Amino acid sequence: MAKEANINEAINARQVRVIDDEGGQLGILGTEQALSLAVEQGLDLVEVSPQADPPVCRIMDYGKYKYQQAKRASEARKKQVKVEIKEVKMRPKTDDHDFQFKIKHARRFLEEGNKVKLTIMFRGRENAHPDQGMMQLKKAIEALKDIGQVESHPSKMGRFMTMMIGPIKK
Repeated sequence: MAKEANINEAINARQVRVIDDEGGQLGILGTEQALSLAVEQGLDLVEVSPQADPPVCRIMDYGKYKYQQAKRASEARKKQVKVEIKEVKMRPKTDDHDFQFKIKHARRFLEEGNKVKLTIMFRGRENAHPDQGMMQLKKAIEALKDIGQVESHPSKMGRFMTMMIGPIKK
């Protein structure tokens, strides 16, 4: 969060431009006079723009203002979408029914708005035939093309061949 604003006696300028609690300009006043105006109304004098010449101060309820700022920040955090990466693992020789089952899971993850990492795991002699893994991933791309788009193309690292599919933005 930004630096805390100076309030009441913490304001060290001699003169300030004052704005009342409804947003109307009261003009340039001495700090003591502006502070007494704020105290009369039972409110605080808050420095909103210290870099201006003269600094701009607003008469407001500082506690209420801080509460509203915190509430706005928490609302913004709630609206942020957190995208998770879900992983679906299979083998180069995964049977057709099992493949469809795993694609169904990947489809559900994409519908929820998550990214899907498809991983083909090679064991032993399967490592010598990466083309079979590539065929599995191409079948997966074909099965998910209506709901997802390829974000990173298939790449082989050691015993694994991986690729990322993200949901199509609407």
